Amino acid sequence: MVINKCVVLLFCVLAALPAFSAQHVALHPRPGFDAGDQDTIRQIVDMERQAKEASLRRDADFSLRTLAEDYVAITPLGQVTTKQEAISARHSGQLRYESMNVTDMVVRLYGDTAVVTARADVKGHQLGEDFSGLYRYTRVWVRRNGRWQTVSYQATVTQ
Repeated sequence: MVINKCVVLLFCVLAALPAFSAQHVALHPRPGFDAGDQDTIRQIVDMERQAKEASLRRDADFSLRTLAEDYVAITPLGQVTTKQEAISARHSGQLRYESMNVTDMVVRLYGDTAVVTARADVKGHQLGEDFSGLYRYTRVWVRRNGRWQTVSYQATVTQ
């Protein structure tokens, strides 16, 4: 039970982690790709970078600002996490990241929606337990009222 709670809290932070120290970003444009799309990609990459920094600093305000009210995440164990649960995990202070490295990031645009897939190598502890390892994730950003918000996230543990 404690392990499951640790994994849920880890996932909450990873979900809020739009982590980005990405060494590789790929763009898969749809037909009609233009300079405006390039600017949108830069915005999303910047949001990912800010989220990574917020995760390392345990800054719950970033999650409060960027997670949509209808945000839903699915943990590596298949548990559903809401915005409030993700923010609570940040506020607890029991979760500590030592480092995060994001690679293999791909950003796909669909109008006011951006789908990000990436690989994250995470080092950290939750309640004294090491949760370091490799994850792959998908995050969905939607532009609402001129602001990018995360509406969905799913992570999977990888080898």
